[in-house]
Amino acid sequence: MIPPGRGLGQYAPKYIISKLKCSKGHFIINLTVRNNCMHYSWTSRSNKEQSLPENLEVWAHGLNISPFLAGLLWRRGVGSPEEMDIFLNPGLRHLAPLESWPGLIKAAELLVRAILAGEKIVVWGDYDVDGITATALVADFFRLHHLPILTHIPDRLDKGYGLNLPDLRLLAGQGARVILTVDCGLGDHAEIKAARELGLQIVISDHHLPSFPLPEAEVVCAPTIADSPCPYLSGVGMAFLLMAGVERLLVQNGYPSIDVRPLLDFVALGTLADVSKLVGQNRILVKNGLLLLAEATRPGIAALKAASNYAPNAYLSAGQVVYSLAPRINAAGRMGRSETALRLLLTQEREEAARLAAELNELNVKRRHTEENIRKEAMEQAAEQTAAGCMGLVLYHPDWHVGVIGIVASRMVEEFNRPAVLLCADGAALKGSGRSIEGFDLHASLTGCADLFLGFGGHSMAAGLSLTLEKLPDFRLRFDAAVKDELGDTPPDPQIKTDGELGVKDALNAILLKELEMLQPFGQGNAEPVFVSPPLTLRDLYSPRPGLFLLRMQDEQNGMMVKGKIWSRQNTLSGINKGDRLRLAYSPRLDRYNGAATFELRIRDWHQAD
Repeated sequence: MIPPGRGLGQYAPKYIISKLKCSKGHFIINLTVRNNCMHYSWTSRSNKEQSLPENLEVWAHGLNISPFLAGLLWRRGVGSPEEMDIFLNPGLRHLAPLESWPGLIKAAELLVRAILAGEKIVVWGDYDVDGITATALVADFFRLHHLPILTHIPDRLDKGYGLNLPDLRLLAGQGARVILTVDCGLGDHAEIKAARELGLQIVISDHHLPSFPLPEAEVVCAPTIADSPCPYLSGVGMAFLLMAGVERLLVQNGYPSIDVRPLLDFVALGTLADVSKLVGQNRILVKNGLLLLAEATRPGIAALKAASNYAPNAYLSAGQVVYSLAPRINAAGRMGRSETALRLLLTQEREEAARLAAELNELNVKRRHTEENIRKEAMEQAAEQTAAGCMGLVLYHPDWHVGVIGIVASRMVEEFNRPAVLLCADGAALKGSGRSIEGFDLHASLTGCADLFLGFGGHSMAAGLSLTLEKLPDFRLRFDAAVKDELGDTPPDPQIKTDGELGVKDALNAILLKELEMLQPFGQGNAEPVFVSPPLTLRDLYSPRPGLFLLRMQDEQNGMMVKGKIWSRQNTLSGINKGDRLRLAYSPRLDRYNGAATFELRIRDWHQAD
């Protein structure tokens, strides 16, 4: 079913919005494609070489799905009817026991002891979406129980990531006795030691990769410090499960029970923004949380959706959350205004929510402007380094904005398909943010350079670091060498993984489209299905204005006409001509923007058909 990956896509389409109508007996599909002219190879997503199970149709019948969907799941590694049932129906009953999460029960017990003793508790969060939603989740849990709690998110521009001694001293002076970290803490060895000397008890709730030995906190609760049901759980996901443990113990101590499930909207928002793998426990949490984001019973969520031009009750896909809601919250943290986003998520007043959402919109506009200026300068440096043969990009300018360099690092990875670290001045030191590509463990490479750093931490795909200016030349050389040792002297061809061949007409079958929706949410670890079309003949190609190209293609099998719009940064589509036979890599979907369902085809790439 899957054609061999023998050709390279001429261009790299980013997205497409399409509509379907019938005209003079022909189906017309309008498509929009964004294109950055990067070459892609097409490979099968499945690593299963054997044929489908003989009893696949029996499985499908028992699950009330089509054999097509069952086969798609099986090729993606969902290998039994029981696993398929959990994947398609990820109810909360499938969550792992609280006791299976490292440190969770001990952390819950300490927090409940502090509550019963009337001690002042502070939840200390990070300034990204994961950290802000985790902070909001804990604060809202305490509000629902009518319990006091302080929230603290340090200013990114002045204090940076994680715990810092000046703020710890301030909180201790205000009577705080317990600090609960969310989405941070695992790398703060010195700060935690100093905090304990101040008489503070530290409970770490984090999800980043640890360095051993662990910090000397009273309790460390994280899915990455030992075997756990989901080592790629988000920070807000860990906070949710910890609050579920606190809830159970509070009820045992005579407190009235509350329903923690309404907190899952925070979990969905933070997990999706953190690009966590959407499988296993994460899939269960996010799938249920998206339903709550659709209801938008929180004034802040409703205002955030309105500011993103969505109806308050519109169901949002994972992609819409990531590209519309999350950036507005992220902009607050990146521009040093995390408290604005936190207040938005926690407010109970609709007028205040509308005002705060408008503020986030303004911050996001400023963030985009700053990002574009940095991107242009970073592109020049990256082009020079790639021309010199560098595989690991280390880009630096003292005046770049510390809150935006991470986003621009992601842009460099997209443009040059190689790991990138961006650095800027931070007082007497440099602060950096790195992003990676599939197949290269960024955190491991930084571990190999640890002697150069004042500090570092993160994941295999994203990390942060700090170092002095005089160490920068050595870091450039060693980081580039680490990338070359792992990937060689040339970047790997970026790939589009396909799920088989499917005709455009078959893809627009309403039953098939609804079945494909059952696979959502799509994202890291659960990619949206991509199918390969039969040959289509290019009938027309023209450009009504710079950067925009319109294509008309005809399905050779049934005469269906496909009308496409392609945005190209290169302002040209040299290499394809009228009469060419093309194969498309595309994703069919039902788009429910603002509640109105329309057909949509997302074209990913194309290559010449034989």
